[in-house]
Amino acid sequence: QVQLVESGGGLVQAGGSLRLSCAASGRSFSRNAMGWFRQAPGKEREFVAAISWRGSRTDYADFVKGRFIISRDNAKNTVSLQMNSLKPEDTAVYYCAAGPLSISGSTVYTAPDEYDYWGQGTQVTVSS
Repeated sequence: QVQLVESGGGLVQAGGSLRLSCAASGRSFSRNAMGWFRQAPGKEREFVAAISWRGSRTDYADFVKGRFIISRDNAKNTVSLQMNSLKPEDTAVYYCAAGPLSISGSTVYTAPDEYDYWGQGTQVTVSS
């Protein structure tokens, strides 16, 4: 059974940092682009960051550029999101997602419907 399990969420003050991790099981995702999305109450799920399977290319939403860093460890089948300088508007449930297998090691995806597997999400709350 394929599973993506996020961890690392929690409550943090504005300006603080959190590191989210996503552990994949059931199969290797070393040849899949991976991404992070978030969804705040009453809002649609939105793209946060993505990384190609080689890790050679990353993409970020404008509102996190310079603050968040996505990385992956294919040997451990994990992807992480380092979140710095957090703001109250970053409060949301954060989801890890795995995209389709890709020959190109530099492909990233930013649309939710391009992803095949999703985790259950982890809550991030930033207090002001």
